[in-house]
Amino acid sequence: MCGIALSIGPEADPATFRRMLATLAPRGEVTETRSESGLLAGTRRLRVVDRDRAVQPWTSTDERWLLCFNGEIFNYRELRAQLTRLGQSFRTESDTEVLLAAFQQWGEAAVTRLRGEFAFAVVERATGRAYLARDPLGVKPLYWARRPGCLQLASEVKALVGHGAPIVEVPPGHHGWAEADGHVRVSPYVDLLTLGDGLPVIDDPDEAALLVRAALSDAIRMRVETDLTVGVVLSGGLDSSLTLRQVRDIHPDCVAVTVGVADSPDVAYARRLAADLDVPHVVVELRPRDIRLADVREAIRISELTEYGDIINAVVSVPIFRRLRDLGIKVVLTGDGSDELFGGYPMYHQVGPAAARRLFLHRIRNLCRTELQRVDRAAMAHGVEARVPFLDLSVVELAMRLPVELKLRGGQEKWIVRRAFADMLPEYIVRRPKNPMSYSSGLHERVRLYKPLFARLHRSFGYDLQEPVRRDFDSVLSRCGNDLDRAIADGLTRPDYTVLEHARDLVGAAKWNAAPVVRRLVGPRPARN
Repeated sequence: MCGIALSIGPEADPATFRRMLATLAPRGEVTETRSESGLLAGTRRLRVVDRDRAVQPWTSTDERWLLCFNGEIFNYRELRAQLTRLGQSFRTESDTEVLLAAFQQWGEAAVTRLRGEFAFAVVERATGRAYLARDPLGVKPLYWARRPGCLQLASEVKALVGHGAPIVEVPPGHHGWAEADGHVRVSPYVDLLTLGDGLPVIDDPDEAALLVRAALSDAIRMRVETDLTVGVVLSGGLDSSLTLRQVRDIHPDCVAVTVGVADSPDVAYARRLAADLDVPHVVVELRPRDIRLADVREAIRISELTEYGDIINAVVSVPIFRRLRDLGIKVVLTGDGSDELFGGYPMYHQVGPAAARRLFLHRIRNLCRTELQRVDRAAMAHGVEARVPFLDLSVVELAMRLPVELKLRGGQEKWIVRRAFADMLPEYIVRRPKNPMSYSSGLHERVRLYKPLFARLHRSFGYDLQEPVRRDFDSVLSRCGNDLDRAIADGLTRPDYTVLEHARDLVGAAKWNAAPVVRRLVGPRPARN
């Protein structure tokens, strides 16, 4: 994983480029750059695969192409074998070299062969044209901004805000060319909305359970092929628990990390499971009053998120990855994406099948700016690479082929996932109901005290050049009776909460935070000896 930054064009300014790359410093361990006329390119590289030789920016042997790459290609060994048979030779054991070789061999079609989490730019050095690509789900980010005589590309919004120009995101599953004149034209190479179309629906529970287990197990296996210690973000819920169980079996050099209040459900379930699995377990134990305005401000600075609920979750996430960094862990797996794929949200089950599928597709398409953005920024801000096996494209395609009836059965969400892994997990995990992240950690209401300040803090960093803070879409959707078209229209008409809505929310949060103090004041005093 890396942070990448490029300035392309006759007006590329070295001082501006250095500031861009410095902003991305937390994403890696070493700074690597290349400077030539009309092209400034660099990475802040987190050394994971072939740590000593996979130096970036990577150039082709004929010196025509230059690559800046953020992410991991999990099937790079398979691609390397294919390319070797086609006559290519390699200087390293890295996925970086394989990626550029694949582009040289297959051109733009190479991106359809990649199985991974990535965003990259390949620059034709003689012309300044740049080929851009981003993974299908948008696990890894890529943004661009244009100034007179210069196109700037970077892994995060914060690297581009200093220029006052609008900031544009390369959408997930898109690729294309940034031309020498600075115009960027990208188009989809995979369409998530039609993924699985034409393939038969899998409605047999036994077959579905076998396929879900096989697909998830393979996705996890590919993400732990490393000689490094692997961390697992463990909430004690179904998704993180089955991830931990699989990681422990495949890659025993692992550790689980949990955040929450001492008596929160997450901490209690996670402690019990880690003990049962005999996995080292680190608990980042916080009290609600430990979270202060400075922590909220830092989470907003790091995350660049644009919905209130995601920002709250980011405040809770940051301490996890801070602790992982302190433990020296570079690679971590999370359970993100399972709720979206396998029916973990009530909205899927409150409407008919056709409407449920539209909601499902909407959430999948927007993961890049919600959960996935939170995970990428919170992890990489601490030099940690977060991998999301539930969002492997093979798992997503499989989930597209499962009817809602297998995702919710007997009032239990994610029923098919529970069935697929029932023999691998304790009953108390299989039967644990879904709880939103910040709520089950016991920290949500503390962060909510600061919610009226989120938009102002977001603007203070200049992030509104990309997109302003908006109301939580889930709350808009609920108010609109889970009617997607109506909710989208409502969100466009009134994108942010009103002052009255913020006031009501603040009163509710203040009551919750005051309750422990009131109980201490009016409760029975301890008996004196």
